[in-house]
Amino acid sequence: MRDFWLLFLTFFVCGFTTNGLIGTHFISICADHGIDEVPAAGYLALMGFFDLFGTTASGWLTDRMDARRLLFAYYGLRGLSLMALPFVDFHGASLTLFGVFYGLDWIATVPPTLRLANAAFGEVRAPVVFGWIVFGHQIGAAFAASLAGMLRQAQGSYRDMLVMAGVSGLIAALMALRIGRFPAQSVTRTAA
Repeated sequence: MRDFWLLFLTFFVCGFTTNGLIGTHFISICADHGIDEVPAAGYLALMGFFDLFGTTASGWLTDRMDARRLLFAYYGLRGLSLMALPFVDFHGASLTLFGVFYGLDWIATVPPTLRLANAAFGEVRAPVVFGWIVFGHQIGAAFAASLAGMLRQAQGSYRDMLVMAGVSGLIAALMALRIGRFPAQSVTRTAA
């Protein structure tokens, strides 16, 4: 059960930091920094293009490396990039670099998450359990989309939301290292 909640919560953060925040608000984030919608959409499309390579590479790496360490790297780097975004100059080079980097990481979390779900719950139960883990992703995305909009309205900026999302990525990175590492220990009662 512990592994389920760790996988659920890390995937909640995945949805929170990708579809909910960047997928929904990136063009508005750029508009706040004087970038028109079409160029901002181009940077978002750049992320989508590099996502193809990042997800494919992640699948290849998941077959060869510890999935927990991959998730640690993906969530940690995603978190750091989100915390840095409000402080970049929002010119072409910095947004291109962010778009390439963030795109490589966008769906890279799926192969290792699925691998860990299969390991924790077995190939028979894992598909249903993974469906519930994906539900966590959707909840995270919905929560971020709403929260980012409310914070933007209240503060006039996405800065705090981006930093909060970055911190959540760092927390998810640490949680990922715990998945499958400490199996539940049986409690043995002894007579006094």
